[in-house]
Amino acid sequence: METYLFAALAALIALTAHEYCHGYAAYRLGDPTARNMGRLTLNPIKHIDPIGALCMVLFHFGWAKPVPIDPRYFKNPKKGFAITALMGPVCNLVLSFLSAGAYLLAYALLKDVLFESELWFTVAKNGLLFLFVFHSVNLGLAIFNLIPIPPLDGSRLLSVVLPQKQYFSLMRYERYIYFGLLGWLFIGDFLYDFLLRILPVANNALLASLLKLLSLSELLGSAMQYISNAMMWIWQLIPFLA
Repeated sequence: METYLFAALAALIALTAHEYCHGYAAYRLGDPTARNMGRLTLNPIKHIDPIGALCMVLFHFGWAKPVPIDPRYFKNPKKGFAITALMGPVCNLVLSFLSAGAYLLAYALLKDVLFESELWFTVAKNGLLFLFVFHSVNLGLAIFNLIPIPPLDGSRLLSVVLPQKQYFSLMRYERYIYFGLLGWLFIGDFLYDFLLRILPVANNALLASLLKLLSLSELLGSAMQYISNAMMWIWQLIPFLA
């Protein structure tokens, strides 16, 4: 239960920071749209998408309501659009990296008092759990939103590499792609778990590996694990945190 409560709190902070950074980057580049629509704020109510927030709690990756951006205000529309798209995931990567360091520092400071009393154990355990969940949620949000499919931030980066006509042709189907993404996220996991219960499939390493393509959460989970380990390794270069 504590994990889900901490995940909900972490998602609230991570999603709010993510969208605020989109809006702030756009504002600094000359686009007042987010500010004028009340989205340049740290009020989470302005940013939360219910389904995206639920996915954050359940899977540690999801999305918020996209901040409105008008690239016509930018001196260089393609460059400005790409920068504003990147700032949300970059914000979450920074928060994830910092919380990884905070987790290791807290563990180094608290490990000797964990078992001094039941109160200390509860406080220390919950504090460490929140820091780790916050690290995971921010990392998941960053990685997920860099996928180059609408309506995620990665799709905005496509505007830099695709001709304008092809890009806007793709974005016409954003709503349908959104529902396809939800299907991949929820139905894909169900199919993956179901097929792995078939012994001939489960016992075949190649088939089991290929089945991961059905599960978006498995694919993203593998990426998260790799990057999380890298972040922890970097922090552990500091002798005190090793």
